[in-house]
Amino acid sequence: MLARHRRRLLGNRLYALLCLLAFLVVVLPLADIIWMAVARGGRAVSWELFSQVTNGISGGLLNAIEGTLVLSLGSLVFAAPIGVLTGIYLAEFGNGRWGRMVRFLADVLTGVPSIVLGYFSYVTLVIGLGWQFSALAGAITLAIMITPYIARFAELAMRQNPSSLREAAYALGCSEAQVTMKVLLPAARSGVLTGVLISLAMSVGETAPLLYTAGWSNYLWSGHMVKEPIGYLTYVIWSFINQPFASAHALAYAAAFLVVAMVLLINIAARLLLTRAQRVA
Repeated sequence: MLARHRRRLLGNRLYALLCLLAFLVVVLPLADIIWMAVARGGRAVSWELFSQVTNGISGGLLNAIEGTLVLSLGSLVFAAPIGVLTGIYLAEFGNGRWGRMVRFLADVLTGVPSIVLGYFSYVTLVIGLGWQFSALAGAITLAIMITPYIARFAELAMRQNPSSLREAAYALGCSEAQVTMKVLLPAARSGVLTGVLISLAMSVGETAPLLYTAGWSNYLWSGHMVKEPIGYLTYVIWSFINQPFASAHALAYAAAFLVVAMVLLINIAARLLLTRAQRVA
């Protein structure tokens, strides 16, 4: 009995050590990336960075910051309604064959590399429809990428509603639409918003699909949705870091710092919403 207890204790300690090593393998590279972006990018942050457009490999990042906001928020205009409505369908009516098919397609879409989506949009939107590099092509491509994530988050949030809430609404004489849209969806809004924010953070950090759809521009966005390229922060990181000039490297690290800061703030907001939803539940 004592020997068995010692073996079990040794096994528990070994398992804890392996968990710690796995945690360090994940955290240390992430911490190194964040530290490099903050240490090097923070030194490059200045007022000119937010007030001037990019001039070749120098200048500021006003055009890239504006373009990132336009593309990411524009993608939510398309993805959020479709994703939330899909999640509602899957949660409330998706127990049959069509629901299983939609879940399967959503899971497949989440596994498709983003550069493949970019190439698809390049063939269909940029070339096929003649939109050329544009904000609309980039936003639609990002929307295709994040819609399945919003849908699955919305489904999980809706399924967490207690059945008593639905039964009480039916007992008051509410219709199916009223129960879904005025009772269940508001009760799950924290979880739904969490999915939307996490998807927004994903779109902020994307590069590959935008190379094929948004192009790059050193100028501010004029408001044209098609036939006009647009700048974005991740292009600066991807392109300028390979230039043999200190000014280009400074802009690349500053762009990395801004992207990390945006993603971090969005994820903190998502975590706060999720914590609030758990407390209410």
